Amino acid sequence: PKNSNGLLWASLATGGVLVGGYYYTRSKEAQTADVAVTKALDPKQFKAFKLQEKERINHDTSRFRFELEPNQELGLDITSCFVVKAKLDNDEKATIRPYTPVSPQHARGFFDLVVKNYPTGKMSSHIHGLAPGDSLEIKGPIPKHPYKANEFKEIGMIAGGSGITPMLQLAQHVLSDPNDRTKLTLVFANKSEDDIILRSTFDDLARKHPDQFRVFYVVDKATAGWQGEVGYITKDMVKKYMPAADRSDVLVAACGPVPMMKLVSGPKAPDYSQGEVGGILKELGYTSQQVFKF
Repeated sequence: PKNSNGLLWASLATGGVLVGGYYYTRSKEAQTADVAVTKALDPKQFKAFKLQEKERINHDTSRFRFELEPNQELGLDITSCFVVKAKLDNDEKATIRPYTPVSPQHARGFFDLVVKNYPTGKMSSHIHGLAPGDSLEIKGPIPKHPYKANEFKEIGMIAGGSGITPMLQLAQHVLSDPNDRTKLTLVFANKSEDDIILRSTFDDLARKHPDQFRVFYVVDKATAGWQGEVGYITKDMVKKYMPAADRSDVLVAACGPVPMMKLVSGPKAPDYSQGEVGGILKELGYTSQQVFKF
């Protein structure tokens, strides 16, 4: 199985991508509710957002907090993202990349990105080079899956490296709504245990919601004492952790680098529409109504 997905982790080292999530406690300013709330994003044009602070999380990942007005929300719907633009390395055209913030949907006064820095990733290197006071151009929101509470009885999520952010966004939203009874199971694959971004965030969600959220980690290189899965995502792992394909009330969401998507769900179509279901999910009998590719 490893050889069949040998390009997975190589691909993770070649692009600037957003990974992981950031669990936070709202400040008093973010809870202020006596002033009308406005939305910061503009879907038609790029706007500059100023970096307030950055914090190192692990050996190659940092959290970046950008400023908003005190009673301003980013304006991002659940399971949507925005695009970032920057002129890099004297290129004639600007580089544009999609990112999913990890701060809760209605956080006011700021929003957070968690970005893994890859040596050959133009945008991730650019963002890591920002200093407080610098700005980043952003446009959005870009809608993805139109989530509705309780539309599915269970949602399975398969993420590889950079693909964790939309899964965190969805999990935080579902678990913060006491009326949403959707059960969530996440399989999160990484190169090593040290590369599991903000693992404590997911473990904390699992502790707080044991009957609604489960998380399982997969690493390529295991160290002594590792108790999770080892290797790459396989058919047996999908059968073990994901809701079964013979149920009509489930969804399996997948997000990660291209080789992983090809292996697990099949890639998106050339026009970035969902395309046909492929890979392991097709082999196990999942239909296009049961699979969503972020």
